[in-house]
Amino acid sequence: RWYKTGENTPNHVCLLIHNCSDCYYDCKTLLKRRSDMRYNLFISHSWNYNDAYDNLVSLLDAKPYFEYKNYSVPKNDPIHNAPNDYQLKEAIRKQMQPVNCVLILAGVYSTYSKWINIEIDLAKSMGKKIIAIEPWGSEKTSVVVKHAADKIVKWNTDSIVKAIRGH
Repeated sequence: RWYKTGENTPNHVCLLIHNCSDCYYDCKTLLKRRSDMRYNLFISHSWNYNDAYDNLVSLLDAKPYFEYKNYSVPKNDPIHNAPNDYQLKEAIRKQMQPVNCVLILAGVYSTYSKWINIEIDLAKSMGKKIIAIEPWGSEKTSVVVKHAADKIVKWNTDSIVKAIRGH
């Protein structure tokens, strides 16, 4: 929270949702400061449900004042050419190493995906924060993903970004 200057007892709190002439720092400057951090993300997803992954990336890309680097393994990534499961798992571990958190689409299909479950195990073993995202309009979601998650959010840009930022 940012307070008006020259006051021992703050009489004004800027909530960063408007331009306020009473604020010492204008709201846009504060939002810019909040965006100075770039978040490193790994988005775990099923390649059979690539539309959900693409839609999530579009949501994050469209969020103003939110900068991130995507460390995910999309379907066309050459990592898939690993000669065996062990080497693929190690390649994914290496890919996941620098991330702040792991986002997992919590559709029911995630429960039965061998690789999403391996990515959950990898994230847990590395102490990565896991955020489960319930797909838009879904009635059923993955209990496995939700039990592994540190935070569960709905398909909403603001709630997803808030969870990533740790608020």
